[in-house]
Amino acid sequence: MSTDVRSLGEGPGRQRILGIYLNDHLAGATAGAELARRMVQEHGDTPYGEELRSLEVEISQDRRALLRLMTELHVPARRYKVYGAWVGEKLARVKPNGRLLRRSGLTVLVELEALRTGITGKAMLWRALLSAAPAEPRLDSDRLEELLRRAERQTTRVDELHGRAASALLSPAGARPALRAVADSTPGGNQV
Repeated sequence: MSTDVRSLGEGPGRQRILGIYLNDHLAGATAGAELARRMVQEHGDTPYGEELRSLEVEISQDRRALLRLMTELHVPARRYKVYGAWVGEKLARVKPNGRLLRRSGLTVLVELEALRTGITGKAMLWRALLSAAPAEPRLDSDRLEELLRRAERQTTRVDELHGRAASALLSPAGARPALRAVADSTPGGNQV
């Protein structure tokens, strides 16, 4: 299967495609910021709390940076996509985990994996915009490179948190006190 990628050139076609692309990423950024905020609320008093708080601040700042960029590029935010992502993040919380009133230890692993997926997508956005920057004077290459480096650091931090959580969850029972603290830290609905 071959893919034909053509230059969009200038004009309304390019602006329309750019608008769709940036709004899709804004939807993802909205869901990611909501997930990070919820993780801080639910795991803030665990061994992961400090790192999660730092990630939440940065992820929210990155979303605001995207909104500023959209304004500079004259791309309006499509509220239906933002609201859809917000609702989708809320619905993603409702999933069976074998427990009725408590969250399972798997919750933090699944949430960290979802967070990493969002950060990886964000890094791809910054890379894509960097590739367009030489032909688009409204794109600040230095700022995009800074955002890309931050996304790469966030990925490393999430990977480290995930490794700690996976080790605590999947190690023999005697080596899991930190995970028990995470799993028991919050009562929850029917979640993983």
